[in-house]
Amino acid sequence: MLQTTTTSPSPIPLASDRTRDYELIRRAIAFLSATWTEQPPLDRLAEHLGLSPAHCQKLFKRWCGLSPKEFVQAITVDHARSLLKGSASVFDTALEVGLSGGSRLHDLFVSHEAMTPGDYKRRGEGLEMAYGFHASPFGEALLIATERGVAGLAFVDEDKGQTRQDALVDMMQRWPKARYVEAPARTAAHARQIFAAERHRGQPVRLVMIGTDFDVRVWETLLKIPMGQAVSYSDIARHIGAPTASRAVGAAVGRNPISFVVPCHRVLRGDGSLGGYHWGLTRKRALIGWETGRLAAALG
Repeated sequence: MLQTTTTSPSPIPLASDRTRDYELIRRAIAFLSATWTEQPPLDRLAEHLGLSPAHCQKLFKRWCGLSPKEFVQAITVDHARSLLKGSASVFDTALEVGLSGGSRLHDLFVSHEAMTPGDYKRRGEGLEMAYGFHASPFGEALLIATERGVAGLAFVDEDKGQTRQDALVDMMQRWPKARYVEAPARTAAHARQIFAAERHRGQPVRLVMIGTDFDVRVWETLLKIPMGQAVSYSDIARHIGAPTASRAVGAAVGRNPISFVVPCHRVLRGDGSLGGYHWGLTRKRALIGWETGRLAAALG
């Protein structure tokens, strides 16, 4: 039975500017994803969003670092396939530059620990989990944390018509015996570390991984995928010493409870197609395009 307590009856705050921006960006990405083969001009996208072309271009560039046209190029199959080139060597490269275990080539520095198999089997019993909803560049984010660190990061999936409560229930089902406390003041610091990383580079994001041994091995492998790169499920299976377990790897990737920080969005099918994503393919495209823009700016 799910247990919840609330520390504050205060009303839900209004969405921030960047969350409102993401709603427009989400609609733009959905439109571009449906029409990219037609290479829609800026005027057509702006009309769809009810914006002027200049405002549309400025908003998209500010959010992603790419123009809408460049973003269309970034989400094509050809781009996805290019991300997979040399994917089998991505992990070796990451290890060579020191990205083992606790850190990776990203704007975040991550440290982590895994709970024991016994802890996982207890389904969260005895754990207090604080949760809060926070603005992010990718829409409204749900942060879940124990006293040890971040255990969950989810998004409210607008494509599925989710509400905040839907997103919370979805995450609570992973650890149904835990005690959940609404405490956004306790999760806000984690949100700042994750989504405003340029101002918190000296503070590692502390993760607590709660899963089976196999799940945790897969999630730890995801942490080694550099920003701007992608791997396939079979790459991960080979890396963890289970080359015939691609399907099981795919299931473990789908169970990843810490979106964005543990970058499951960087895993593609072997043919370069996006595959699935628990928080919606529109958001997966957004994450890949956003990272492409950030990487282009850093290299430029």
